Amino acid sequence: MSRTIRAALVQARWTGDRETMVKVHEEHARSAAALGAQVICFQELFYGPYFCQVQDAAFYSYAESVPGPIVDRFAALAAELGIVMILPVYEQEQPGILYNTAAVVDADGSFLGKYRKTHIPHVTGFWEKFYFRPGNLGYPVFDTAVGRIGVYICYDRHFPEGWRALGLNGAELVFNPSATSRGLSNYLWKLEQPAAAVANEYYVGAVNRVGVEDLGDDDFYGTSYFVDPEGTFVDGTADAHEPELLVRDLDMSLLTTVRDRWAFYRDRRPDTYGDLTAP
Repeated sequence: MSRTIRAALVQARWTGDRETMVKVHEEHARSAAALGAQVICFQELFYGPYFCQVQDAAFYSYAESVPGPIVDRFAALAAELGIVMILPVYEQEQPGILYNTAAVVDADGSFLGKYRKTHIPHVTGFWEKFYFRPGNLGYPVFDTAVGRIGVYICYDRHFPEGWRALGLNGAELVFNPSATSRGLSNYLWKLEQPAAAVANEYYVGAVNRVGVEDLGDDDFYGTSYFVDPEGTFVDGTADAHEPELLVRDLDMSLLTTVRDRWAFYRDRRPDTYGDLTAP
């Protein structure tokens, strides 16, 4: 049976303060819902600048509990609009215990759970180990009003094991909210995530912020997109320089087509081959 999900991504430019950044995303959520979107994902650390360009403890103030004020505020909006939301936030589990996290909220506003970024970079312009611990929740897949959704965050995308775990856990659509810079990873942006979509037979929604912020030289290049399990960009990508709300229709029947064609789910499971440790 044919099933289509109308899905949205928001690539935004830093506005200069937290509250206006939150309001920008509220407005985008309302616009997406008005266009019929059933699920929406924001960019990495969506309500702040990408502060990992510097190492400054002042930015610990952006962290809060999950669920907490930001998640609760958008959960209420999700319930009002009837839309599933993926909310990438800065999480404080307890004082000094901080994570780069994405909360998943269902279309009725219920908090379904969270994913904590597993792979943490620490290189020039991306000093993330100053701010975050590696995630410790594994690779959960969430049953939502639109289907089974997984999350991977930015630097995670360079590592195939999480993509695979999400597929084996039953993901149909995986979001990858990012903050990635022009000149550093452009050549990977349109390779890794389509490859993951093909290898794991699901859709990927990749979202990246735009612009140069006042904390460093990182030039975030947008170019957000959805890619299908055949590696095709769904109706092209977003702009490489400007903020944009990207809304696309995802034909979920294509998952059955490719899974029947290749049978990866059968052939890649360890129990297919029996006990490989046996003599």
